[in-house]
Amino acid sequence: MKIKAGLFQFAPAFGDIHRNVDRALAALASASAELIVLPELFSTGYQFTSADEVRELAEEVPSGFTTQRLADFSRERSIFIVAGIAERDGDRIFNSAVLTGPKGFIGVYRKTHLFHEEKLWFSPGDTGFRVWETAVGRIGIMVCFDWFFPESARTLSLMGADIIVHPANLVLPFCPDAMVTRCLENRVFAVTANRTGSEERGGRERLDFIGASQITSCRGNILARASRDREEYIEAEIDPAESRDKQLNQYNNLFTDRRPEKYR
Repeated sequence: MKIKAGLFQFAPAFGDIHRNVDRALAALASASAELIVLPELFSTGYQFTSADEVRELAEEVPSGFTTQRLADFSRERSIFIVAGIAERDGDRIFNSAVLTGPKGFIGVYRKTHLFHEEKLWFSPGDTGFRVWETAVGRIGIMVCFDWFFPESARTLSLMGADIIVHPANLVLPFCPDAMVTRCLENRVFAVTANRTGSEERGGRERLDFIGASQITSCRGNILARASRDREEYIEAEIDPAESRDKQLNQYNNLFTDRRPEKYR
């Protein structure tokens, strides 16, 4: 069954959760995709300057404002949404992504590989990689820097993911091209939703986000790529079932040819 997968890239206003959520959902109001991905930390912005600031902006899942708004929108539109948020769980703060669908909140993934100063503010993710069976296919989530570790996409693929959804705030230039390899080596679709703009807060190093959000096919083709600097919604048609055929030719299969005992 073919579906449309989409993403929205933009530059969030730091700290203005209500404005950022309203802006994103307004952009999705006319979207026709059944699965839509929003950037990492889309509701808060990225460059925190103190633990107190992170704690003030982080929200509980699923009871927090952002997750509830996404869940309501998913129910109203009968669509699936994946979006990156700052999650507060007791004394711990996580860089997380939530999944919502036609019946509301579905689940949360907490980022496994923290990048740069994220290590000052966030706890390492403790959910492990997760895949959800949905009406639009098996959805696996990774967040931004997780892409740098081939084990992330491979783990999700071995768990049965048809589509890897990938909220991101990319500053390194490599990811859009590298996702071609990640999808090719696992025969899996990927939707990488990056942000645009820049942040330079609290005397810290200026961060310039590269945009170039991308939808990549399970055969390594770039189905759609956004600009590097504009707010933009893009979508592409995919068939999640295609990712379940790991046979390369008569003799080679991506997964059954693996020899894990030699990978040490």
